[in-house]
Amino acid sequence: MSDEKAGYELIEHTADVAVKAYGKDLSELFANAALGMFNVMTDTSTVKSVGEYTVEVESADLEGLLVDWLSELLYLFDTQEVFLREFDVTIDGNKLTASVRGEKLDRERHPLKSDVKAATYHMLEINEEEGYVIVLLDI
Repeated sequence: MSDEKAGYELIEHTADVAVKAYGKDLSELFANAALGMFNVMTDTSTVKSVGEYTVEVESADLEGLLVDWLSELLYLFDTQEVFLREFDVTIDGNKLTASVRGEKLDRERHPLKSDVKAATYHMLEINEEEGYVIVLLDI
């Protein structure tokens, strides 16, 4: 299932799902991976960008940074019940800073699709040269 406008596609994988995100640089790759993850959870076109949150993550390497970034967004969803749809990401070495926007979960407007439990290192791939990342989500 591909959504070229969104910059990612979903790849079915046994009981899980992988997001293959595309972008011109790491910031866009990480932003599109996040959008893909939230689209596994709901239809993000139903989410309004009314609340803004700042996210900061630092890891030992880029792979860890991607997993930690998505994990931090899942933590924000779990603790604040907020669906996110816009991600302004800045990456400096192994540090990521982002301004993310979305809104509180509204079960009448936000169809719940899958519960994403975690972003995993299984099948994780970051290919800056070809402009894609792949991350497997545990659902």
